[in-house]
Amino acid sequence: MAVQLGKITREHDLRTVWSNEAQAFTPWLAEHLDVLGDALGITIELEERESSVGAFSLDILARDQDSGEAVVIENQIEQSDHEHLGKLITYASGKDAKYIVWIVKDAREEHRAAIEWLNKISDDTIGFFLVEIQLWRIDDSKPAPKFEVVEQPNGWSKAAKITGVSEGGAAVQFKYSYWTKFNDEAWNGQDAFTKRFKKRKESSEHWYTLSIGSSKAHMALLVNTRTDVIAVEFVTNSQDLDKTNYDILFSHKAEIENRIGTVLDWRRLDDKKMSRVLLEKQVELKDKTQWPNYFAWYKEWAVKIYNGFKPYIGSL
Repeated sequence: MAVQLGKITREHDLRTVWSNEAQAFTPWLAEHLDVLGDALGITIELEERESSVGAFSLDILARDQDSGEAVVIENQIEQSDHEHLGKLITYASGKDAKYIVWIVKDAREEHRAAIEWLNKISDDTIGFFLVEIQLWRIDDSKPAPKFEVVEQPNGWSKAAKITGVSEGGAAVQFKYSYWTKFNDEAWNGQDAFTKRFKKRKESSEHWYTLSIGSSKAHMALLVNTRTDVIAVEFVTNSQDLDKTNYDILFSHKAEIENRIGTVLDWRRLDDKKMSRVLLEKQVELKDKTQWPNYFAWYKEWAVKIYNGFKPYIGSL
């Protein structure tokens, strides 16, 4: 018997779903940044909608969860135009952004060329994305959104960004294998860790980011293949070198450590945008039979550290 297949069609009028850019599309996007992040190959978290930049308002200010750097997102559910390109540059400067994302219905060729040129003259510390938002249906189904990346930073590879294994040596392969195994084992069943934190895609980085529902801070699991050290860390983010968030937490150091049940390593890092508070453990990473024990250690202390900091996160 022949298999009956549906027909895919594109819905060109975005306003059948989002009647208004500011009141409909931007709020929807703010709640679905994970979908955009999957298309870009980065993990982003909302910080603020309608974020002020002088007399103007940026549609969405977000954060790269891995680096803590600013991500500016400007929406335009129409064809790209010069006015929005100018705004994008203004917002990127005003927020000192690492990633600049321009979402449009249709990208004009001259604006593709402009974003390509901006990436060409920029170094590795900044990247511009031009993204088309599309709607697709299968037969009479509900429309489904799709982000089509039409321009991205030079040398950018979504697959490489996500997995990190397209190039690199033994350490790269090791870390990817390590986090893959972690995902396979740590999320098998319901416990305090899996109920509190969301699973993320494995990578070849030395960190595994854990969102805690705040743009001011996040947590991460760490592995250092050079020193055979694993760690759980609590990280405070800032747009510049302002250490107010860290100082708020440090003022409660005794209470936090008492709640957690151990002493932590507090690192203010005055020359960095992020400050870190860590709990480390010396291990033997080459002994893969011990990995389940390391994963259990991560889970136990991630929950304890989160609970220790939880009462003070709202003060940041």
